[in-house]
Amino acid sequence: MSKIIIATIIILSLGVLIYSPNIVRLYKLANLYNEKSIAKNFINIDKIFDNTSNPIRASQNPHVFKKKDFKLPQSYYFEDERLDIEEGLAHFHTDGLIILHNGDMLFEQYWNGNSIDSKHISFSVAKSYLSALIGIALDEGLIDSIDDTVSKYLDDFDGSGYQNVTIKNLLQMSSGIEFNEDYADPNSDINKFSRATARGTSFRDFAKTLQSGKEQGTYNHYVSLDTQVLAMILESVSKMPVREYLYKKIWSKIGTESDAYYITDSTGVDMALGGLNATLRDYAKFGELYLNEGNWNGEQIVPKSWVEASHKPDSPHLMPDAGDLSSNEWGYGFQWWVPGNPITDYTAHGIFNQFIYVDPVTNVVIAKTSSNHRFRSEREYSKAAHIAIFRAITKHIENEYKEWICIKFNSFIELNGYF
Repeated sequence: MSKIIIATIIILSLGVLIYSPNIVRLYKLANLYNEKSIAKNFINIDKIFDNTSNPIRASQNPHVFKKKDFKLPQSYYFEDERLDIEEGLAHFHTDGLIILHNGDMLFEQYWNGNSIDSKHISFSVAKSYLSALIGIALDEGLIDSIDDTVSKYLDDFDGSGYQNVTIKNLLQMSSGIEFNEDYADPNSDINKFSRATARGTSFRDFAKTLQSGKEQGTYNHYVSLDTQVLAMILESVSKMPVREYLYKKIWSKIGTESDAYYITDSTGVDMALGGLNATLRDYAKFGELYLNEGNWNGEQIVPKSWVEASHKPDSPHLMPDAGDLSSNEWGYGFQWWVPGNPITDYTAHGIFNQFIYVDPVTNVVIAKTSSNHRFRSEREYSKAAHIAIFRAITKHIENEYKEWICIKFNSFIELNGYF
């Protein structure tokens, strides 16, 4: 065998050793949303990808919701049609559904191989957790003001598109950063980001490549990297990983029953923009925390004013149906969505239809995990349909609760001989 052939074999072998891990990660990423395996994949992220964090340990005082009997309403109205709720839940490949009312669990059910113990990827629901942590850091004085710019806390972002963007505009997805978040477009920035991180690029290095396209604070446009930059600021001021700050400030305090974990980049940084994996019961507890204005059993965990600001759009471009001022139909607060009409309920939402929905009017929280492989082709339809389903459920609960109050009242009257 000639020396040239031997050298070629050695070079090729080295290439396989160097690049094969990246090739494997890219292959796994490409097949993550395969229709036949998507449900299994979404509860086995730690078995699919090498880069996951140490566990976020469950609370030492787990809270178990008291259960009550409840039946789902049969139908919901959407786009002037009366539709069957169970068929809707099946169509959107619901993996788990929990409904809370007044702190009690009315409904809990799992499908597609999921169970109480399944740790399901949250995708962008994780952004709402990061928002809460920013609010806590602000309250603790670790962050001086949400009007501060990125470069005040991250000097290595000088010269980048993020240099002069304020924390508030990051929170409200109004950074002005040019970014295409269309998951159906293989050449979109979000898909480029996924491929780059699979190849080993750090979140930080990727964020520095992004440039401004609009004046900040004038246009609502969803940029997932905005949240990751917020996480970099949080890690800088707290001197700890996001996972550790989450555990200390929220996770250990709200009665979580199970460990959780984040996807990380090649440097071990937590994917705050969408990499949190946890059980549905623990997602529901975060919704309950927000329903109670940041208070859990008498302890103010997230500042009340922060919770209120998180779901109240404060500028025209953040309102639902903002038209030319927004690329989204829903309104936006501090990393929480506001569907609108009415403007009272709000939701955390992740791709493939993950939700933590909060309705302060009826005291209802709905947590839902899904593996809707159709999401990329029916994105806006599926989002709007879910809000219609959730509102049908809250209305049904409200009607049942009123009926229950009437029955109790009449029983009291009869028992005490009034009238």
